[in-house]
Amino acid sequence: MRLKRALPALLTTLMTAALQGLGARPALAASERVGVWLTNSPSPLYYDRRRLERAVDELADAGFNTLYPNVWSRGATFHRSRFAPIEPALQKADPALDPICHLTRSAHRRGMKVIPWFEYGLMEPADAEVVRRNPDWLLQRSDGSTLYAMHGANLKTSPLKDLRVWLNPAHPGVRARFIGLIGEIVRRCGVDGIQLDDHFAWPVELGYDPYTSTLFRNDTGREPPKDYTNREWMSWRRHRLTDLLRDLRSEMKRSQSAAVISLSPGPFRFAYNHWLQDWEIWALGQLVDELVVQNYAYSVPGFAKDLRQSALVKARRWGMPVQIGLLAGFGGRTTPMPVLSQKVKLVAEAGLGVIYFYWEGLWGLYAGPEGAAARQAAFRSLHDATFPDPYPRSKPRH
Repeated sequence: MRLKRALPALLTTLMTAALQGLGARPALAASERVGVWLTNSPSPLYYDRRRLERAVDELADAGFNTLYPNVWSRGATFHRSRFAPIEPALQKADPALDPICHLTRSAHRRGMKVIPWFEYGLMEPADAEVVRRNPDWLLQRSDGSTLYAMHGANLKTSPLKDLRVWLNPAHPGVRARFIGLIGEIVRRCGVDGIQLDDHFAWPVELGYDPYTSTLFRNDTGREPPKDYTNREWMSWRRHRLTDLLRDLRSEMKRSQSAAVISLSPGPFRFAYNHWLQDWEIWALGQLVDELVVQNYAYSVPGFAKDLRQSALVKARRWGMPVQIGLLAGFGGRTTPMPVLSQKVKLVAEAGLGVIYFYWEGLWGLYAGPEGAAARQAAFRSLHDATFPDPYPRSKPRH
């Protein structure tokens, strides 16, 4: 019994020693990131050069050093692409604007990092052109269905454009397109990295499409189990998702890109059981360079508990930079500054960085009753008191 209880700690020690022997990064004493996600929805940010410049200046002055702008959303990009259509609102406003490259140039002048966020990952609108042209790229449930109701949509009543489908990470066509989308933005804008999130996933109930079933049959000699939570079946599909991440890592190395791969998953157990994201193994295998673990717990005690999840603690031991994603404000939910301050201080005490969701929830559209001016000043004071200045800036902070 003593050996059984000691085994997990022993395995962790052995894996850590193995990583050090392979030249893995040493554990970091503290995180470097104070960041924010920026999106086009709901926000007018991406459609006006002056607005973009002003946002960068305000964020730099408030102590932010890293920006995570969404670049792949609702099946569209924010630039002309070989692989997908340009976002309709940008096409109408100014297709030559190229907000991600514009944001990157402005941020780099202020000494900030830019890591574009591929928000939709392997998910697509059900009416997307790539879906119509390549129906064999879609993952299916055991009944042959493919549609998902995400973000408040209704599977029975919502129009097709508001429903989602999932592209198959094991399919070579999907892989080539996905890696191509990422390589395109890295080469064009000179960004510091790219970020995948909980949509870089294989939903656990999917995988009964003809392509995946044939692949599993060729590998194992068996049909996919009817129970989609079967551990062997989950593990096999998880490996296919990992293969895509490994291909992305190899391509970025081959092209000599210095861009990091950031991952923003949910808590580990949920991420694996629902999305087959084995981010503990990805961190251990150095397939990602940074974790931004989403922690949107309402209460401060609940937030503190999630900071102690074992996979997160182990990632730090292995030398993985870890940041915590927390909600500043979105839609009808704005976190009051006193609560945000408590959570940020807990994050800093744990030696982690903080990334806020999202830009308009800081002091923008969703600043709440506290008001924009008060929140902007409060964020500046909070960051000055809590985090060091990790990156030199080309202009002094006010």
